[in-house]
Amino acid sequence: MNLSRAEAAERAALVDVSSYDVELDLTTGPTTFRSRTTVRFSAREGASTFLDLVAPHVHELVLNGEALDAHEVADGVRVQLHGLAAENEVVVVADCAYMNTGEGLHRFVDPVDGEVYLYSQFEVADSRRVFAVFEQPDLKAVFTFTVTAPDHWTVVSVSPTPEPSPGPAAGSATWRFAPTPVLSSYVTAVVAGPYHVERGELTSSDGRTVPLGVFCRRSLAEHLDAGEIMDITRAGFAFYEGLFEIPYPFPKYDQLFVPEFNAGAMENAGAVTFLERYVFRSKPTEAVVERRAVTILHELAHMWFGDLVTMRWWDDLWLNESFAEYASTLATAEATRWTDAWTTFASMEKAWAYRQDQLPSTHPIVADMVDLEAVEVNFDGITYAKGASVLKQLVTYVGRDAFFEGVRRYLRAHSFSNATLADLLRELEATSGRDLASWSSVWLEKAGVTTLKPEVHTAEDGSITSLVVTQTTPPEHPVQRPHRLAVGFYDLHVPGGRTAGEDDDDAGDAPAAGAAPRLVRTGRVEVDVDGERTDIASQLGSLSGRDAPDLLLLNDDDLAYAKIRLDPSSLATAVEHLSAIEDALPRTLVWSAAWDMARDAEMAARDFVDLVLDNAAVESTPATSSVLRTLLQQLTSATRLYTAPGHRDDVVAGVAASLMDLALAAEPGSDAQLQLATAAAGWARTPAQLDAVAGWLSGDAPLEGLSVDTDLRWELLTALVVEGRAGEAEIAAELARDDTASGRLAAAGARAAIPDPAAKQAAWSQLVASSAEPGLANAERAAVIGGFARVHDAALLEPFVEPYFASIEGTWRMRTNEIAQQVVTGLYPVLLASPALLERTDAWLAQAPSDLPALKRLVSEQRDGVARALRAQERDLLR
Repeated sequence: MNLSRAEAAERAALVDVSSYDVELDLTTGPTTFRSRTTVRFSAREGASTFLDLVAPHVHELVLNGEALDAHEVADGVRVQLHGLAAENEVVVVADCAYMNTGEGLHRFVDPVDGEVYLYSQFEVADSRRVFAVFEQPDLKAVFTFTVTAPDHWTVVSVSPTPEPSPGPAAGSATWRFAPTPVLSSYVTAVVAGPYHVERGELTSSDGRTVPLGVFCRRSLAEHLDAGEIMDITRAGFAFYEGLFEIPYPFPKYDQLFVPEFNAGAMENAGAVTFLERYVFRSKPTEAVVERRAVTILHELAHMWFGDLVTMRWWDDLWLNESFAEYASTLATAEATRWTDAWTTFASMEKAWAYRQDQLPSTHPIVADMVDLEAVEVNFDGITYAKGASVLKQLVTYVGRDAFFEGVRRYLRAHSFSNATLADLLRELEATSGRDLASWSSVWLEKAGVTTLKPEVHTAEDGSITSLVVTQTTPPEHPVQRPHRLAVGFYDLHVPGGRTAGEDDDDAGDAPAAGAAPRLVRTGRVEVDVDGERTDIASQLGSLSGRDAPDLLLLNDDDLAYAKIRLDPSSLATAVEHLSAIEDALPRTLVWSAAWDMARDAEMAARDFVDLVLDNAAVESTPATSSVLRTLLQQLTSATRLYTAPGHRDDVVAGVAASLMDLALAAEPGSDAQLQLATAAAGWARTPAQLDAVAGWLSGDAPLEGLSVDTDLRWELLTALVVEGRAGEAEIAAELARDDTASGRLAAAGARAAIPDPAAKQAAWSQLVASSAEPGLANAERAAVIGGFARVHDAALLEPFVEPYFASIEGTWRMRTNEIAQQVVTGLYPVLLASPALLERTDAWLAQAPSDLPALKRLVSEQRDGVARALRAQERDLLR
């Protein structure tokens, strides 16, 4: 099923596609549907090529009026076409299979009412599971969809939904959609089922009325907050139409929240599909609400950057995704109530990018996508987060006005066609006057992340005499890069006292006893850093010659992409006074520096744990909900992976006690209380802690202000299950209360989390089924994997080390890419990090099949996590 870049280029040189007529009959049964495709295209006379079609049975093939033998030309993956004319028409009739993997046309049955819901997911190359197609992004065409389905369903596609006509059978109806604009096949869509819809509209910048629709399953309709979703959408429309100076390019905009979706969302033109968990049936954290807003705006940005103008081949996948990630954060910060979106970006996206960029599999932002299998594993922190970070640096480098004028020219020049990075850089060079070839070479075409560290030298009176920024590179990626960044000077201020840098005459009264100090920014300057050592003292301007600050922060405002270190004096200040940093973004940058040091074995894991437990309470506002979420995740890794094994039990006990104290002290009803209570439940170990969690769940001993709603009930129950305080009976009872799709997933995860060898074996058997079995649906598989790996005693995973290495090759060959990646990454026993696991992983890698490079990449990434953990544990021993 693979397609190489070379094959795609050869095919693109042979054919030019004009249109597809796709007729789908969704009434033929629960396993397959009928697909009839008519493709019209021009070609070089006499040439041969192929269509892509993944189908269990092909009924009819007609090329230019001549019937072809399906057994001879169709192999279940490709349809060979020979002796082409200058103008061609091919008709393909096939039975295509419904999927339960979130790929192709996914079929889901709602346990609440038995209704069937379908949605398509075509990126990277799964439109071929639904209709015959030249499956590559640069062969754009017009698509006309005709869909027959049960007459009580709603059918949505790229074009506005027409009024249905009676179908060929009783109880069916047929929807004939208008032709689409010119599109790549991967951004077309078909969504069908008895979806609930709420409608609205907006006025585009060209005066058109654009219809809006927000969809979900009927059983979730009471939870759909369509009003807020549309408000964010309208804000995004106004922001992007103003920024790009191009009206929205499609006739309507539907947003559909669909079940068992693998990603956050997908940018189908005018018919965006979203992860259904973004319909909140329980109180969400503000971090999740903000993430939904960013996701909404990310997909909306794609309507211009990705759908209107599309990459020629998947080498430029990063450009689509990175631009949407950058633009959506910008829009969130400037057009919605989440004005601290760049703080969230620094906390979450940058951490993802830095982690990915230090793996052995890291790659340049412009990756070498030799084939589709390479693409599938590159939806990663480089493609999204690093690329967006580097675009932010590029905006700083060329200037915002010049950057977006270049983007406007790029969009206008390539509307409804394909383009490359070179096309964008050409426009940016024209608008900025900068030569971007060397910039692109080191930032986009080379891998790796550099580390910037200040060296501060002072005179006897404390004034700065020199300020050098060193740039170090990893040995495997020795690339020095130019950085445009800000340097922040922060000084301790005690109310009633003096801030460093103030004149003595302005000192005011003596410090108030017991007053909490504040770290206040007293200076900021933007500088250029390039090479191994850059003395920036000459760039300090008015700050030149002033006293060294209490905290000197490189990359203030997070303009650059680089790991940051603090000088010794600043590090001591940060550790002692982290909570005193008033603004969220610089505080987050200090958090990030500390986390990087812990990961790089430069800070003892126990010191990082103490730093989090001592200061996490400062991140208690809704604006820093995402920061708190990130810290709690990092706390888990630091404790369970990076702490030396001999000290781990004591650290676990301390974390559990501290999180319970923080949860009890949090403001009742606050976002922080919800996050901390959930975390405390997950760490609960002692009888008293477990009694507290049980009391919250039963209501016998409630936590003031904590709303124990449906989803939180499952969290609390699973926490009790992991520690052996609840089991199958309690899970069954909870499922009886919540026999919904979400409830069934939660129950599956809870059962897999039972701390018993038999329960773990049962979960394993579900996850590693034979090729003859369809296996679990993607969402249930993810839930079982999560429960399987949720253990307090990692020894429960030891019996599955050898089965893991024995099964992953077969899993990779038997399953679709999405399912195979779930299993390979989710079941790797990282909690058993040890020299023995490292040795066993190396042994597998040494004999890994040469024809499965993507599988080898994923295992090597897991291996890197073990090696990093062992280095961190050694450092922790030296504390």
